[in-house]
Amino acid sequence: MPIRRLREFLDSHGVKYFVVSHSPAYTAQEIAAAAHVPGKELAKTVMVSIQGKLAMVVLPASRQLDLERLREFVGTRDVELAGEQEFAVLFLECEIGAMPPFGNLYGLDVYVAEELEEDDDIAFNAGFHTELVRLAYHDFKRLVNPMVVDLCMK
Repeated sequence: MPIRRLREFLDSHGVKYFVVSHSPAYTAQEIAAAAHVPGKELAKTVMVSIQGKLAMVVLPASRQLDLERLREFVGTRDVELAGEQEFAVLFLECEIGAMPPFGNLYGLDVYVAEELEEDDDIAFNAGFHTELVRLAYHDFKRLVNPMVVDLCMK
């Protein structure tokens, strides 16, 4: 979902947002520094497979997914990180690792780390490693309707 498609979706729902262009960055620390976004507001998208079905997990960029917590929440041991080849076909317009956390637009379940609810805003990759979108967390939650779970490693 390139930035144009994401913008159209956000605009059609009356959401106020900012697009932040930055030099190419790939790690959470590089992105936060390049875009001048507080690390705790920067979210990353992690793709997982739950019983063979793809899903998105959205975490603070500085944290790691605790697969065991996700397994407990969904009630199955059959949860693993998805390989790029499994999900790349869904996001042909996006650079790998820069998918925006709007899995609902692709028929994917979305799980959000409850830590992200602590901030007023959320920022995330907008399909490319050179652009972020920043918007109010409550708008993100309203549009995506994610399952909010304690998913981060302690």
